Amino acid sequence: MAQQVIIIEYSHLALSALPVAITLLILQRWTRDVRTGAYSVLRMLTQLLLIGYFLDYLFNASRAWVVIAVLAVMLLAASWISLRTVRRDPLALRNAMLALLVGSGSTLGLITFGILGLDPWYRPDYLIPLAGMMFANGMNSLSLAADRYESEIARGADPQAARGVALHTAMIPVINAMFAVGLVSLPGMMTGQILSGVSPLIAVRYQVMIMCTVFGASGISTAIFLQLSVARVPSGMVPPADMRGQDD
Repeated sequence: MAQQVIIIEYSHLALSALPVAITLLILQRWTRDVRTGAYSVLRMLTQLLLIGYFLDYLFNASRAWVVIAVLAVMLLAASWISLRTVRRDPLALRNAMLALLVGSGSTLGLITFGILGLDPWYRPDYLIPLAGMMFANGMNSLSLAADRYESEIARGADPQAARGVALHTAMIPVINAMFAVGLVSLPGMMTGQILSGVSPLIAVRYQVMIMCTVFGASGISTAIFLQLSVARVPSGMVPPADMRGQDD
């Protein structure tokens, strides 16, 4: 029997600021630099409040073109961020977008039409959160792969060997997550479902779907990007250090 979700009152939510304040105080005393930590907290609050209002509108609107537009923005943002530590030229950005579109987009399509059979297919309450998981994990893998691949090429490694090393590096976080799930951690989606009253047995099915598709999305996206990167080496893919991307 499903239990009612516990509504967090704002007065109670404010208590979560206590460990934040303690951590910021420690940062100030030990590093004399609390600005980055404080900015991250402020940015997190702003982004979550804005996305909360936006998702509320999006879920109620339920229009196909709106959902497609949101997915396109997510894809572009993920592609741009994935190249954060390397050169962002138009060709590299195109390759990242193509890799994420094929790798993460195909797994999202498998979930939408094959596993869940969403009706309508553009149901934003399912599609947007699932797309976020696919694109975010693909983005992280691409970022690790791009950085390691360029490092290997810069030190004179063979492109094929560099591709293998970069793929191995990119998949470490995903593989670690596969090892740890259920043993060390309960993933956010599964935890959220359980807290909302969904049976753990149903939540497990969703989490298996997520873990398998995230593994595939990350691996396929990274492999496509690296294969395209190998083809770029003769034209001078590796940039000087001062041309590489900086933190956003």
